[in-house]
Amino acid sequence: MFAFAKTIKTSMKIAAVATLGIALAACAATNRKHGWVPSDELLSEVVVGVDTRASVTETLGEPTAAGVVRSGGYYYISSVVRIAGARAPKVVSRDLVAITFDEGDVVSGVEHYALADGRVVPLERRVTSSTLEDKTFLRQLLGNLGNFDPSSLIN
Repeated sequence: MFAFAKTIKTSMKIAAVATLGIALAACAATNRKHGWVPSDELLSEVVVGVDTRASVTETLGEPTAAGVVRSGGYYYISSVVRIAGARAPKVVSRDLVAITFDEGDVVSGVEHYALADGRVVPLERRVTSSTLEDKTFLRQLLGNLGNFDPSSLIN
């Protein structure tokens, strides 16, 4: 009988240690990399005043983001975010390569920025708000019932 109790006690200790190990592993920090920045070797192939928008795209590939207007630049962005358990994600590194073009679509500048060059700028995709005033589909549908005029069907 005492041997059985000792076995249960040992099993409980093993289960407690395993549970603690799993809990600690769940809180381990992980890094997530988003985006891509061209290497210095690739950037050296882009010549200011010679290369065009098309040749930059051919050499470096499509940019992560581009300027809003046609004359806007190309932006290659890479971020590393550390996620540790229930804590808020933290940006560990961010690199940005900005290639600007003149009116003739010829490269006028190549700049490289890192997180150390300034503050963290959150990268967000903004969506234009609608005029629906946060109403559900059903509320919009039922709200239009009062706007129905049966006399318009007769004519």
